Amino acid sequence: MRGLPLRTGIRWKIAVAIAAVGAFIAVTLSVVVHNAARISMLDNAREVQMERLLFAQRLYETSKPKEPRFGAKINDPSLPGQLDQLMRDQRRGTYVQEHRHGGPPDVWAAVPLANGDVLSLHIPFADRSATIMKDLDRALVIGSVSVVFAGCASGVLIGGQISRRLRRAAAAAGRVAQGNGEVRVREAVGGFVRDETDDLAWAIDSLTDALNERIEAERRVTADIAHELRTPVTGLLTAAELLPPGRPTELVRDRAQAMRTLVEDVLEVARLDGASERAELQEIALGEFVDRRVRSMFPDAEVRVVHESWVATDPRRLERILGNLLANAAKHGRGPVEVTVEGRVVRVRDHGPGFPEALLRDGPSRFRTGTSDRAGQGHGLGLTIATGQARVLGARLTFRNVASEGAPEGVGGAVAVLWLPDHAPTNTGSFPILRTAD
Repeated sequence: MRGLPLRTGIRWKIAVAIAAVGAFIAVTLSVVVHNAARISMLDNAREVQMERLLFAQRLYETSKPKEPRFGAKINDPSLPGQLDQLMRDQRRGTYVQEHRHGGPPDVWAAVPLANGDVLSLHIPFADRSATIMKDLDRALVIGSVSVVFAGCASGVLIGGQISRRLRRAAAAAGRVAQGNGEVRVREAVGGFVRDETDDLAWAIDSLTDALNERIEAERRVTADIAHELRTPVTGLLTAAELLPPGRPTELVRDRAQAMRTLVEDVLEVARLDGASERAELQEIALGEFVDRRVRSMFPDAEVRVVHESWVATDPRRLERILGNLLANAAKHGRGPVEVTVEGRVVRVRDHGPGFPEALLRDGPSRFRTGTSDRAGQGHGLGLTIATGQARVLGARLTFRNVASEGAPEGVGGAVAVLWLPDHAPTNTGSFPILRTAD
């Protein structure tokens, strides 16, 4: 059971806490009020009983023959022991006698007479007083239950407000975690009441600003380093062209070209991270465009257009995405490579071991090539650039693995799916607002 955490909302926690405190206070006050009222009524009954006994004593002492009246008795054998002790001390007094079997108590009054006898009077606690106590108890119970329900309702309202503010803060923080650094948690929380939620929102916004500044600084450093490397790498390539033909020269040219490609990729990633790239839109027939570009870049790939569609997109960026996906499939997968166009969706599939689990879980990451069976070579920038270019187009690039029927274990295929948007981004990088008819 320790491994099963109990999850409850803060709204209900506050409601239960307020209801519990309200119930405790209501019960405590009810007990105090009940006891105080009962004691007050019993004290009043004892005073009335003593007044009756004194009046009966005057009649007894002045009447002839002397006979007790109004229910008074001489030397009553059922006189309680406490009153009997007072009578021996020649003191008058009253006493409330409770019954073990329940029922209303008896109110006693007793006075010592001059001849040594004891005149006493006792009657049950008045029925009217008992009725009043019952009504009082009923009112206390109703009031206590009302307090508990009112406390629970107020707790739900108060907790609901806090819960809504926290959920808004969590939703805004989630958008920040997805890469939207312009979101401000304080604005999402809103409200007129300022509490600890605003402190939390301020802390998250401060953290977001600090992370954005650090990411921007790292991007600038990366871009500056890559930019400074372009000149010496270009010079290295030029010098390699002057070397005499031979195997060593080919190796130098190959590594110099790889270094130049890496520098260009790093610069492109830095530009995409800067969120300053804008798409240059053109209307193209997606199926025809993909078929023509794929056959020119990767003739061995199989292209199938299921449904043609006209889209407004940036052809250069779309070609860059296709090139990186095909290069990744050719380098790390197995043939045949299949490209399918269906409406605004483009799928690129190979029949290799599939994408690494880390890529499926976290998405492409620069300079991480995954497991050795799929991406043991390269720098991990191809899919990162493809994802960044898709973001500029307002598209979505997803990755998944499939298993082929009858294929041995570990052989299935990797599928990259490009989902082009229904509406192209504007020149500011945002999307147009669609107005619906009333």
